[in-house]
Amino acid sequence: MSEAQTNQPIETNRIQARYWIETAYPLDDAAAIMAGEQSTGTFVRTPGETDELRALYAARVESVRELGMVETPSLSGSGLPRKRSGPIPRRTAEVTLSWPLANMGTSLPNLLATVAGNLFELKPFSGLKLLDVTLPPDFLSAYQGPQFAVEGTRRLTGVYGRPVIGTIIKPSVGMTTEQTAAQVRMLAEAGVDFIKDDELQADGPHCPFEERVAHVQRALNDHADRTGKRVMYAANITGEIDQMLHRHDLVAAAGGTCVMVSLNSIGLPALVVLRRHATLAIHGHRNGWGMFSRSHATGMSFIAYQKFWRLAGIDHVHVNGLRNKFCEDDASVIASARECLTPMFAPPHKGCTIMPVFSSGQSARQAPDTFKALGSMDLIYAAGGGILAHPAGPAAGVRSLHQAWEAAAAGMPLADYATMHGELRAALERFAE
Repeated sequence: MSEAQTNQPIETNRIQARYWIETAYPLDDAAAIMAGEQSTGTFVRTPGETDELRALYAARVESVRELGMVETPSLSGSGLPRKRSGPIPRRTAEVTLSWPLANMGTSLPNLLATVAGNLFELKPFSGLKLLDVTLPPDFLSAYQGPQFAVEGTRRLTGVYGRPVIGTIIKPSVGMTTEQTAAQVRMLAEAGVDFIKDDELQADGPHCPFEERVAHVQRALNDHADRTGKRVMYAANITGEIDQMLHRHDLVAAAGGTCVMVSLNSIGLPALVVLRRHATLAIHGHRNGWGMFSRSHATGMSFIAYQKFWRLAGIDHVHVNGLRNKFCEDDASVIASARECLTPMFAPPHKGCTIMPVFSSGQSARQAPDTFKALGSMDLIYAAGGGILAHPAGPAAGVRSLHQAWEAAAAGMPLADYATMHGELRAALERFAE
């Protein structure tokens, strides 16, 4: 394993991005190609690219750390360096580049174009993935970041000292507004703290948005009046920008506390506009995330991805769950959740933490391992089948989750705690792995 690094410190007004690369080119050459493509250079030196201009605005290669060799290219279409004979090895490495903030200013869309942009298509690479991005504090003055985050979500739900227990309206689509409201009423009575629309539920003729929100929020307002507990409902407002602003206001007028958007569908600028307008918590759904993450050889890590959306203003974001129904492994899930709870900026510029949402096949069984790995109760634990499919009904499903997290906090094995709690015992039997 070898490493090459400049002796120059990173100035506080520079942007850093760290990448995994796979290439047949010499590693230093490959890193220089990346830096040139994403700043002052192109495939050939042009008259305007003076030494003075490069000194001010060229991306800088901060480090190249070789990781190892591969026998075959991970992605098709890559090229080979010219004037080379014999077997040409392909190497993998971590590369860190940096740019002066002046290149793009404090602009999230232009930042994304800089640290990602055309890099993924460059022919010298048979693999390239954005692993992380580090931003100067100037971005805090340009973007609002989360309005509610962890503490605000706890205040809105009245939940302290444990995870926020959530669920998703199921089936995802097909129910009428009355049927949806009836399920929400039942779930509120069962004791959930948080209910969200499925991302597929939008504004169809059988369940129009305005009518759905009116029915659902009326049920939740009645429940709050009777019990004093206000359940958070994340209504899916995803749409055109003017639609989202209007839908946000409908939810607020109906007494709601949260809205949901599909991040990859609306884009960063739309979320920024929504955040500037919003008085409600913004629940970020990352559906479509597999486009960025499924391949080890391209896309970006969630560590990098969520930083853009955090600054733009989400309060919650999905991180998958342990032993989930998707392809993400447990280590990646926990790393994602930890990152959400980690401030983006060093003192004195702290803040920008958000609430991770654990979902996808979650039940009472994953609670102890989730707590042990994360070391925090600051999360939304969203269980669909883990609540609705409990053999004794949804209320027992919710109680089983409370009991599982009580056992986790006490450091007691689930099986032992279940001997004293029938709902947990039934959940462990029903959701056996």
